[in-house]
Amino acid sequence: MKLLMIEDNVSVSEMMEMFFSKEGWDATFKLDGKEGLETFLACPDEWDIVTLDLNLPSMDGMQICREMRKVSATVPIIMLTAKDSESDQVIGLEIGADDYVTKPFSPLTLIARIKALHRRADLLTTDPVKTAAEEAFDIVTKHFKLSTKTREVYIDDYLIEGLTPKEFELLYTLSKNPKQVFSREQLLSLVWDYQYYGDERTVDAHIKKLRQKIETSGRQLIQTVWGVGYKFDDAGDES
Repeated sequence: MKLLMIEDNVSVSEMMEMFFSKEGWDATFKLDGKEGLETFLACPDEWDIVTLDLNLPSMDGMQICREMRKVSATVPIIMLTAKDSESDQVIGLEIGADDYVTKPFSPLTLIARIKALHRRADLLTTDPVKTAAEEAFDIVTKHFKLSTKTREVYIDDYLIEGLTPKEFELLYTLSKNPKQVFSREQLLSLVWDYQYYGDERTVDAHIKKLRQKIETSGRQLIQTVWGVGYKFDDAGDES
């Protein structure tokens, strides 16, 4: 795995370098926000994971995340935030981060989050050589088509662009179980692959961004079941 860590705390970087080395990961460390972004933009397709501190010299993590998402909708991004900055965590998820870890954190916790995020993203990696059968869509409903091989989603033949890895996984989980109502806790377990211990803002933030992108097609296929959670219902949307 090739990992970019943008973190201005030298002690944290040195500590994580030892843990990443034990995992056999190829990690690059940048202490400055602007320099970290430039490193990413030089070759955005080569990074498997980015960990991004919120407070950085020259450019903060929010700005960096926005710029990264302009050139890559798929690279998994983990944002590192202060423990009491709940609003920053939600904003970070809304602008494209896939996960966040609060400081101070255990190195093993960050390692586990990275592995979980990479494992989920790796399951959706496109095979460079595809057969005709592999090109077929995994899910086809009245207005909706989704392919895990090409990571493409169409609504009424309109391509939904700019889905982040977690948004795609969330949509895939809901759409492959149409009309089934999922609680936030279930979605946290299924999509994030570990427990958030009741932190439901993560699901709500991703659903909000996902709906905004789906609405560009003129339809809204994700419905809120008040007091319970969310469901995918193609037949129920006739707008």
